[in-house]
Formats: sequence, structure tokens, C-alpha cells
Amino acid sequence: MKYFLAIMLVLSLCSTKQAVADHQQILVAIDHAPPYSALDEKGNAKGLILDILNYIKHHSDEDIAVKAVPCPFSRCIRMLAQGEVDVMGGLVRTADRERQMAFVTPPYMALSSSYVFYGHQHSGVTVKRYEDLIGKRIAIMRGAAFFPRFDEDTRLDKVEVPSERVAVDLVLKGRVDLVIAVEDTADLAMNVLAQPAHQLRKMDYRHTQVIYGHMAMSRTFAQSHVGQAFSEHMRRMAKNKVLDKLVAPYQLPAIPPQLLSEEALSTQTRTF
Repeated sequence: MKYFLAIMLVLSLCSTKQAVADHQQILVAIDHAPPYSALDEKGNAKGLILDILNYIKHHSDEDIAVKAVPCPFSRCIRMLAQGEVDVMGGLVRTADRERQMAFVTPPYMALSSSYVFYGHQHSGVTVKRYEDLIGKRIAIMRGAAFFPRFDEDTRLDKVEVPSERVAVDLVLKGRVDLVIAVEDTADLAMNVLAQPAHQLRKMDYRHTQVIYGHMAMSRTFAQSHVGQAFSEHMRRMAKNKVLDKLVAPYQLPAIPPQLLSEEALSTQTRTF
């Protein structure tokens, strides 16, 4: 019996060490989506999710490196779902994504804004109500989620593209009629991307709501010792207002108090 218990203890210790060893380096998917994440000409990454993870790393007992993995948005999503990267930030929580990855609560981004549509200044296209979108070619970023009515509407002609830059470029070249964007960040993003926003015209129709952005983990990483520790750090950072300080330089509001209750943390599902 003593021999058996000794073996079980050794196996348990090895398992714990292996769980940490498997994640000596956290791979973070980063797409170019200013102002919240950005890649320079050399591919170096910066952004809010890296700020958060590096804060956790420096205030954690885990000796873990945080490494950015630059990728187009749709590839980032696919890599996270397949476990090729460990973490991605700024994701809208949907039922389909919940089947592929693990979301960390609460969200660290809570942006009260509108989804708006931009067309070329001289195109003559008008959208005064939702139904006016029918018959228009609309550029959307591949793999992105917007609002349910739009996402699930099979009547709409949606043209998937790899990035926001490409979506706007297609409108400017007259190859699509519209591009969908978050109003509060669209102008800033186009400025960072050096695109001529003055050549675009914002349509009258808009869909307004609170847009939540989550940290999401691959299912394997979420079940690891390190992933569980990082999730707990996120919850503590939200409750003690550290997250509010980290998001403030990005002109993001504090996390709504109603999202910080134990019930909200345990039952929150799709945000829209």
C-alpha cells in the first residue's frame, strides 16, 4: 500500500509540473485592430490584451513568458479554436464561439456604441432603415460577429474580407457598397491605417447597444493550471478595479458594476 501511495504521489507531482511546463509560454493571438491591438511594420505587437496578460504575469507566481502571435483576425479565431494559440482578446461572446473556446468573465471591454455602415462619398447609396441593407454588397471582416439580426440574416449580400483595411479599401474602390464598423472606433482605426475617411459617408441607419469584448482561451489552456490561475487573476483584477486602470488609456469605460456580481460571473452567456 505504501508503495502504491508513493507512486500515486509521484504521478500527481509530475502531472502538476507537466501542466506548468506545457505552458511556460503563453501564445497570444494578435490581429491588427487599432486602437486596441496593433502591429508595426516589423510585425511587433502591442495592445490592451498584452497589457492585461503582462500585468497578470508580473503579479503571478507562475514563471511564464507571454508571446504575441500576429495573425489576420479569421486565422486568429481558427488558431484559438484549434488550440494553436492560448489566448485572444476583444472577442464578442456568441453561442458558436462558446462551442470552440472558453470565455473569461467578466468582459474587460464594455463599449456603449453603435454599429454603423459607411459607403463611398459619391456612390449615392442610402441606408435609412435596416431593410435598406438588402440588395447592397456589404464588406465584413471574416470570422467577425456583429449583432444577431445582421449576423443571422441570409438575405444580405455579405462579402468576407481578411481585415478592416481591405473592407474599407473595397468601398473606396467601388467594389462593394458598404462596410460595417463600430462607430466609436472606426474613425480612429482609419486614421491609424492612413485611409482617407473623408471619402466615406456614414449612413443614417445604426444599431446601438453595449458591445462587450472578452478574453477567450483555447479549451486546452483554459483547463490547465496556468489558464485557471490567469482566469482567477482576471476576476480579481475586475473586482479591485485594476482592469479599469488598464483600459483607461484606451478611452474605454470602467466595467459596469452589474457584471461583477458572483451570479453574473457564473451565469453570463451571450451578450448580444
